[in-house]
Amino acid sequence: MTDITGNTAFFESFMELHRGLPRQSPGSEATTRHLLSLCGPLPERPRVLDLGCGPGPSALLLAAEAGTHGADVTAVDLYEGFLDEVRAAAAARGLADRVRAVKADMGDLPCPDGSFDLLWAEGSAYNIGFATALRRWKRLLAPGGTLVLSECEWTVEEPSAGVRAFWDPHYALRTTARNLAAVQAAGYRVLAVHRHPDSDWAAYYGPLGERAAAAPEPAGPQAAAALGFVREELDTRERYGHEYGYTAYVLRPVTAGDGGAWTTRPETGADTAAVHALNSAAFETRAEADLVDALRTDGSWLPGLSYVAEGPDGSVAAHALLTRCEVDGVPALALAPVAADPALQRSGAGSAVVRAVLAAARERGEALVLVLGHPAYYARFGFVAASRFGIRAPFEVPDEAMMALVLDDRLPVPAGTIGYPAPFGI
Repeated sequence: MTDITGNTAFFESFMELHRGLPRQSPGSEATTRHLLSLCGPLPERPRVLDLGCGPGPSALLLAAEAGTHGADVTAVDLYEGFLDEVRAAAAARGLADRVRAVKADMGDLPCPDGSFDLLWAEGSAYNIGFATALRRWKRLLAPGGTLVLSECEWTVEEPSAGVRAFWDPHYALRTTARNLAAVQAAGYRVLAVHRHPDSDWAAYYGPLGERAAAAPEPAGPQAAAALGFVREELDTRERYGHEYGYTAYVLRPVTAGDGGAWTTRPETGADTAAVHALNSAAFETRAEADLVDALRTDGSWLPGLSYVAEGPDGSVAAHALLTRCEVDGVPALALAPVAADPALQRSGAGSAVVRAVLAAARERGEALVLVLGHPAYYARFGFVAASRFGIRAPFEVPDEAMMALVLDDRLPVPAGTIGYPAPFGI
């Protein structure tokens, strides 16, 4: 949303309208607990950083319930009024020794690398931007640490002009698919994705709406502007709420177990036989191996987008291939096949080579990748159901198995039927 911190009078008026309310973004204790449950095991007394804590509903719950016996929480916000509320609430609940309220800029935190086991940002990443948050906060995580953040997103592919008139000047919303692409590009593994229910919006906007309705005549132009902005925000939600919503992401940085320890590189002519042998061993028939050979001589082959992962002895441990396809005439990429040496499956070699070839495609300026595969596996790279974009396969296939990954969210995503290269035989 609009950066309001540069205008002191507007900032103070805006914050005064929110001060004393139970929440500063859509959410609930039920949602916070659910997201916490998706994080997996935590240290007995984890170190937690709540970024943009507001009056502290998440910080207080995490201090009491994260880990085996609660957590040590550093609650960060720029508004001292909220931090005062956090301190008072922590003292009232007997958590003063567990919650430390700190005034700081979440985009420039003076914390050492690896300081926290859990980073928490419900409804606050927009202050610095989703992609920026992913990038800047990553260093703060200890090994095995988890990042939980939520982001306001479009829930439709073509938002109406009315809702864009409010959002576009303030904050550029993106779809879940495009934010997952940003997650993948930033080097995170997706543990879970959770869409906030409408009741979470009511918990935030209900009290705020009552305050805005009962607000006295503003004392000056900045106070009037702040009240007008809040009322416009509430009206936009009432009229267009079905077109956007909050989605929470539970993430963990990619590690050696996810393929980070493998050496990856583009294949060379010397790898042709080894890649053929690998695909023959990885699948029940030689069809995939023969497909790779056929694609090499087809116009869809793109030099530099056939990647291998090397084993410790320099042998080919895994292979992933991207070739040119189309969606109703618009260029895209098809990810197929992906193979790993059967003896090295679940070692991270396959994940490593997929991440490498996707990164190479992004560097080339490619915009869209399509894959037919297992949803649980490909979701970790940011793929989502292609049907979200109106993309369909030219054959019968389960909706969740035909997946798409947006590499460049500055370009429109084409809709229509996928056209595969001739060697696919489709």
